[in-house]
Amino acid sequence: MEFLNEYGPRFVDGALLTIQLTLGGIVLAFVLAMTFGVLGTVRSRLARAIATVYVEVFRGVAALVVMYWLIYALPRLTGFQLEDMFAAILALGLNLGAYGAEVVRSSINAVPRAQIEATMALNLSWAQRTRLVVLPQAWAQMLPTFGNLVVELMKATAVVYLVALQDLTWIAEDVRRLSGETIAAFLVAFALYYLIAQVLIFGVRLLERRANRKLGRTPPSGGGLLGLLRPPSVGTKVGVAQ
Repeated sequence: MEFLNEYGPRFVDGALLTIQLTLGGIVLAFVLAMTFGVLGTVRSRLARAIATVYVEVFRGVAALVVMYWLIYALPRLTGFQLEDMFAAILALGLNLGAYGAEVVRSSINAVPRAQIEATMALNLSWAQRTRLVVLPQAWAQMLPTFGNLVVELMKATAVVYLVALQDLTWIAEDVRRLSGETIAAFLVAFALYYLIAQVLIFGVRLLERRANRKLGRTPPSGGGLLGLLRPPSVGTKVGVAQ
């Protein structure tokens, strides 16, 4: 208790910075994922080529390398210095957005072809059929994977301590150094990271339930640690050949 009284406010500050990085990265990654994911499904070869280049480049480069490049290399090339916080969010968003773009592309391609042909028979424009038919169904399919990517992005924020941003990992290491309490310092960090992850998972599950209800589907059972304790759905037999 004395440890928390002394260092608790610092951990809260670190957690708040981690949350800011996470939310900023999520917004940027979502915009990039939707943009390049949709581009990857259009007929234009140029559009698909642009989407492929983005995905392959930023999916193949570590977020830490992108962050170092933005903070240290870019100023030498352009003379402009990005704020460390902005550069970190940009690196995280670019990296996770590339993974998200593939999720969007595959989810759109998974929509039954018969439904797309029906919209064409109704003379709906590409924008209309994408907005009214394709994306609502693809959205429900992509949300579970988006949930995993959101948590991965949150965990990836830990790399920012290498550029002296005082996130949760930086605070835990500094508190360990000052107090000598290694177990206590990283136990608090462990608990806070886990708590943030559970809140993110809960939020994605709510979106997933809402999306499935709009499509008339049965919402999936809840995730997280408590989800592991729930029995299987009625009528489901695990391990029994059909």
